Amino acid sequence: MGSDGQMTLGDTVFKNNTKKVRRIYNGKVLAGFAGATADSMALLERFEKKLQEFSGNLVRASIELAKEWRTDRALRQLQSMILAADKENILIISGNGDVIQPDDKVAAIGSGGPIALAVAKALIKYTDLEPEEIVKESISLAGQISIYSNENIFIEVIM
Repeated sequence: MGSDGQMTLGDTVFKNNTKKVRRIYNGKVLAGFAGATADSMALLERFEKKLQEFSGNLVRASIELAKEWRTDRALRQLQSMILAADKENILIISGNGDVIQPDDKVAAIGSGGPIALAVAKALIKYTDLEPEEIVKESISLAGQISIYSNENIFIEVIM
């Protein structure tokens, strides 16, 4: 899982090297975020508690977080998305109650997400690149195209 490093507020770049991917649940789960940073940090804390509560079951913890996020009056206001992965699953979690598991184990979130997703799918289909290199190239191209992304890339790998 990887991310660019750009943090923006409106049309202003505030930071170029924000690490948006975290290792959680004793390093067994990767969680990336897009959206408001403080909101994302609050959600990641809750998500890690859900992982603890459900003994690392990523799907169950994600569903429970999405339910709470959608129904809780305060949480409902949070502007963020989470991309979570363990060795078996990749999930997109949103405040609308969505927990999406992509068919082809490729997912992206954030303003550069659609570009990175398209690049990753093409590279998977037409090259023999390793997953880490596909992530790097996808984010790099998104950073060249989207004004809300950059090419400062952070990658985490689950072994």
